[in-house]
Amino acid sequence: MTDGAQGVLPATVLVIDDNESTRYVLTSWLRRAGHTVIGVGTGEEGLTRLHTAAGELPDIAIIDVRLPDMSGFEVSERVKSDPRTVHLPVIQISAAAITPDDHAEGLRRGADAYLDQPIDPGELLATVAATLRYARARQRAERLATRLIALNQATLDVYSAVGFHSFASAATGGAAGVLASPASAVFLSPQTQAVHSTIDGPRTPVRTLPARSGVLEQLAAHGLNQDTGVKVVRLSNSQWRALLPTDHLSGDIALAVARTKRGRPPVCLAVPASALQSADDEQLLQQLANAGALALEALRTYNEEHALGLALQRSFLPKELPAVPGIELAFRYLPASEHAEIGGDFYEAVRTDNGLLLAIGDVVGHSVTAATVMGEVRHALRAYAIEGHPPHHILERLERLLGQSQPGITVTLCLVLVAPDGRRLDIANAGHIPPLVIHPEEGPRFHHPHGPLLGLGLPHPPPDVLRTPPGTRLLMVTDGLVEIRTTDLDTTLAEFRDAVAAGPDGLEELCDLLLERFGQNKDDDIALLTARFA
Repeated sequence: MTDGAQGVLPATVLVIDDNESTRYVLTSWLRRAGHTVIGVGTGEEGLTRLHTAAGELPDIAIIDVRLPDMSGFEVSERVKSDPRTVHLPVIQISAAAITPDDHAEGLRRGADAYLDQPIDPGELLATVAATLRYARARQRAERLATRLIALNQATLDVYSAVGFHSFASAATGGAAGVLASPASAVFLSPQTQAVHSTIDGPRTPVRTLPARSGVLEQLAAHGLNQDTGVKVVRLSNSQWRALLPTDHLSGDIALAVARTKRGRPPVCLAVPASALQSADDEQLLQQLANAGALALEALRTYNEEHALGLALQRSFLPKELPAVPGIELAFRYLPASEHAEIGGDFYEAVRTDNGLLLAIGDVVGHSVTAATVMGEVRHALRAYAIEGHPPHHILERLERLLGQSQPGITVTLCLVLVAPDGRRLDIANAGHIPPLVIHPEEGPRFHHPHGPLLGLGLPHPPPDVLRTPPGTRLLMVTDGLVEIRTTDLDTTLAEFRDAVAAGPDGLEELCDLLLERFGQNKDDDIALLTARFA
């Protein structure tokens, strides 16, 4: 609601004046102008009324300068120093303190206007109207600024949502925070289930529950139908209850319906219609609903692409490892968390005429492109291995392949060729996490020497040769298992080595232990390949 051009909306006026005749006259003028008046005779009574007000504060105060218990200047000063009443406009009146110095002191100590008595009724009412117009305009501006800040935060929250549960909290909580009211939201989950979330007010818990099928189409029919954009409509409570019988909103409802793409389900935000006190509030609700629809569409698209990328990534990995006499193998592969980007980690085991080639690698970067390059490298690796090339020659051929087909892409890759009798390992490491060799008597140690990453165009040295007694075990991992961004890698590798030394002998049990200790809450893919040589 806004003030009219010729006057002002009725207000509640606090009159503080110890002269009963003056207070009666002022009260009569104000009431005839449509205002509600609260009259008291002392400064302390007036301050008590303000401090103990159970409902809303008065809209304006008229304070006499000469009061029996304190000066009106002091009352004004105390009103303006209290955070709860600092915005209350004050008109100072006086029959005695009428000099320019008195006016200056009154204005300096908190008055918004100053009138000398005797007062003309027209001047009083015009001063009240002007002071209220200014105060209300300032309050509207401050309220809008506060709500714009809340809208900005709510928009950031919906765009930052990493899942549909957090989106529900951000959208519903955002509407409640922006409009300082209860709120509800209805949208479609990735499983095509209509989701209904509610909140009782700002900073209260969000409750999420399923809604009946078809409710989104019925809600959209009240606003957009099949169109795109955003629209705010009013529904009676009976209309709202017919659509969402379990919702908690009371009274008439303001419903914002937003859709960014034709054919997609809309996002609906609802608040009590009484929460929209101005056209500004309606625009805020529209903007939040539109931001929610855009954010949900981006989240939906990301989830679709992420699922496709994961399927592509898994299709490039081996379904099982070869059975080789005298060599026991075990592996684990865990994709990154649901909301992390697709990675390029891979592992491989290929039987060749020269022995069993074990490989583990990682395409640097996280994207569908990384997964695609991973598949290309893995298939080329298998081909080169089957052709009988030794490990460093395989690295050289992969180097040329990347230079021609994927310039700018780098890959870490560790190759271990196990001799047919299992007594010798040829290790060629292109910048990857060093393999851990567990000697049956001397315990585990990392085999650190390695050459450059693939993709840099640099030569690769011949493999290191390592003799292995019976019972030797080998662990090859990607950095997702052992890398912690806040911890030096050497420290984590030392902890990993100690865990292996104290861990079980069985490969499957050891894999489970390492994933439990080092693989929790990681935002990168994890590949782990283990072997035992009889």
